[in-house]
Amino acid sequence: MGRPFSSFFPSLWVTFFFFFFTSFMCLFVSADDPNRLTPINRDLYHSSVDLMKEIEALVHRHSDKLTIETMKSKNKGYAAEIPVVTYRHGRNNIDDTSKFRILLSFGQHGRELITTEVALRILLILSEEHLLPHMDRASLNNTLAKLVIKVVPMENLNGRRLVEGGDLCERRNGRGVDLNRNWSVDWGKKEKDYDPYEENPGFAPFSEPETQIMRKLALRFDPHIWVNVHSGMEALFMPYDHKNITPDGEISQQMKLLLEELNILHCHSRCMIGSGGGSVGYLAHGTATDFMFDKARVPMAFTFEIYGDEAATSKDCFRMFNPTDPNTFDRVLGDWSAAFFTIFKMGPEYLDETEFRPKSNIDKLVSIDEYLEGYLIERSSRYGKKREVFDLGMQEMRTYFRLFLLSSVLLMFMFCSRISKNKFTRPLVSAISI
Repeated sequence: MGRPFSSFFPSLWVTFFFFFFTSFMCLFVSADDPNRLTPINRDLYHSSVDLMKEIEALVHRHSDKLTIETMKSKNKGYAAEIPVVTYRHGRNNIDDTSKFRILLSFGQHGRELITTEVALRILLILSEEHLLPHMDRASLNNTLAKLVIKVVPMENLNGRRLVEGGDLCERRNGRGVDLNRNWSVDWGKKEKDYDPYEENPGFAPFSEPETQIMRKLALRFDPHIWVNVHSGMEALFMPYDHKNITPDGEISQQMKLLLEELNILHCHSRCMIGSGGGSVGYLAHGTATDFMFDKARVPMAFTFEIYGDEAATSKDCFRMFNPTDPNTFDRVLGDWSAAFFTIFKMGPEYLDETEFRPKSNIDKLVSIDEYLEGYLIERSSRYGKKREVFDLGMQEMRTYFRLFLLSSVLLMFMFCSRISKNKFTRPLVSAISI
């Protein structure tokens, strides 16, 4: 005869409690598991496709003040494109040289999604679809009327796609080069703590289509202020990245004063201030900001680090570089979009009037090495030459150009000497008739 039905209840309760307790402990442990990786919060963050669709729609709705172009480049079978959004207060006036020019770049490292969200927020405010709290719109419009602002919302689209595909720690571009090590200032130098995976500088300065595009954009636009926006910590950096000092002169003091004001107003005095190389604990070579300041002669060049979670493990990259909860997400967008509008207002005030007059052709000249570097890289990209040919071409072009300059100077000297000799050996003719 079977056991009474009631005798099963104790064992059922024990079994139920066991499974409930086990499930609870599994959830609790997984929440605190240091090896657990935080996924992208799709409720907070746009995909790269959706972000660009929203920006394009925004430009279409506000064509009176916003335009967009897509710049493209290709090198050795690797292609890249970068969208550039331009804000002008009144499209009828397209003379950029008479206005104060600002160039902002976001998303240079693929894993730093929060930076591209800040770019979108800035564009929404510029188009008046989002309002800054405590901001007088009339005063803001008066400020914006004097500016031309170019926003690169996603510099590293190919790297961003890798992150969205699951490689949450990827900072490099689509073929494994760190775009913030591919510029020409002190390019290729390696520190003792150099990480060849994270900091691959490429096979030459400007070897990557993305940096070729950004270099072309910067030299063509000739900005007064450049800001390269990153995440990983909270900091307001000025040059230099490749050495632990700041530039000399009055402009360096003005940059520091502006950063100190931003730190108080928008970073709530949490941000580190100073040179990137002297503040962050390591030197970085071949960075965009050092190029902008040293070679492109941008008067004020900055790198902003807008968020970092120090409690995140080194493998939990999404959490380390991006806020994961709605409150922090909204705070970062609010604080940093407001910081940029403070720059729009105060940047021209911190620069002397002479700093933002249209530059003469002499001021815009770059060294022959810089010119040939960019020229040969572009030719190499177009025709797929191998590196040996590129290096040889670089050396030959520089040699021939210098010989040409030297021979031209010598010929001019000989020509002038001959004219001078003929002038003074010619017989004198009296101006008075005899």
